[in-house]
Amino acid sequence: MPGVLAETTLSVSDGPLTSENAAYLRPSDPNLPVEELRKRYNEDGYLFLKQVLPREDILEARKAYFEYLAPTGVLQEGTEPVEGVFNRSKSIDDYPGIGAGHVGGNGRPGGDSAAQFVDKAIEAHYKDWYTKNVVNHPALYDFIAKFTGWGQDTLTFKRTLLRNNIPGSKPIGVHYDQIFLRYGEPTAVTAWVPIGDIKINGGGLIYLENGDSIGQKIEDEFTAKALKAGLTEEEAKSAFNSNMMSTGLLSEFPAEFAKEHDRRCLSRPLRRAMWYCTSLMSSMRQLSTTTKTTSSVLQPICDSAIPRSHMIRWMNYYRFNDGV
Repeated sequence: MPGVLAETTLSVSDGPLTSENAAYLRPSDPNLPVEELRKRYNEDGYLFLKQVLPREDILEARKAYFEYLAPTGVLQEGTEPVEGVFNRSKSIDDYPGIGAGHVGGNGRPGGDSAAQFVDKAIEAHYKDWYTKNVVNHPALYDFIAKFTGWGQDTLTFKRTLLRNNIPGSKPIGVHYDQIFLRYGEPTAVTAWVPIGDIKINGGGLIYLENGDSIGQKIEDEFTAKALKAGLTEEEAKSAFNSNMMSTGLLSEFPAEFAKEHDRRCLSRPLRRAMWYCTSLMSSMRQLSTTTKTTSSVLQPICDSAIPRSHMIRWMNYYRFNDGV
């Protein structure tokens, strides 16, 4: 079982997380027998792993990412790009989150003043230092292929999210990934890879404890509503169908959502020794959000799904208004 959360500075968009409503994610060693890892995955719906990816590779990708964004003025002058220190003299409105559910239907966030940053944040999804050295890193692929037993049948999608958590910005709301993967089997594994160090209050992952039954219940209810409303099969599969929020999210209020379903929020600080960790989650069982950051450091995160079955919709790179 996860340990009780001791920190008092952790919060989400609608309030603080304390020892009463939050706990730590259970860490797992990737060198444990695969049978034990599968057992934990089935019990918890996730694996929180350390030392899957080489630290130097992740730091190199982090450095390249911030060097690429530096011309937008997002970084504090006098700091090294790899540090990712946000320029507090700038408005966070000019640096909106990518894939954070700010705009309905996966539309383009921000106004004219944010155009340069948004363009570069999207273009970063196509760079080799991200696509090859993070998303398709051999160590990550090999681990998932072995863990799932899919072997050479393991696929990778081109479409991923390179999230950028800006200090003080609105974190993404509650969701589970199968909402956006309904055109395929509910067997995909989500790999959530922080590209750098994340303090517990630095915009990291929050996972709803024992969220599998809730996710399945919600998905069944959405399907029933869609049929009753006369939606076609194609319409019902959309993450933005008329029965759902325009962003595909379940709620903008994580603490309230957890309380309503009598569950705790699980999180974990990803300190320097964990710079190369990853979290694997079931696309169907994951119910997650991110913490509200009080740090001055930007946090890039790779959010990708690894399937066994082919889905044409996810074989293209991320772009706005792509219907996914």
